[in-house]
Amino acid sequence: MIALRETAAGVSFAARVQPRASRTAIAGVMGDALRVAVAATPVDGKANEALIRFFAELLGVPRSAVEIVSGGASRNKVVRVAGVSAEWVRGRLGV
Repeated sequence: MIALRETAAGVSFAARVQPRASRTAIAGVMGDALRVAVAATPVDGKANEALIRFFAELLGVPRSAVEIVSGGASRNKVVRVAGVSAEWVRGRLGV
């Protein structure tokens, strides 16, 4: 089960990103982080943008509500989603 942290700024969670996958999808859970396979390459921020777009579509929020708060140049990231509750995120992610 992933760890969700709910604050006034939104819900934060850890994500472990696997770039250059055949398709963008949730690939499971690794420890307390969500494993996400991303089809984009990790060049010029394309994988980060794909990750933001994926979570925005999955959670039904605008792209501006999804932010990578740490780990921009790493596979291990912390993602924050504004305007939702931890319960909503857990239900939409299915984990």
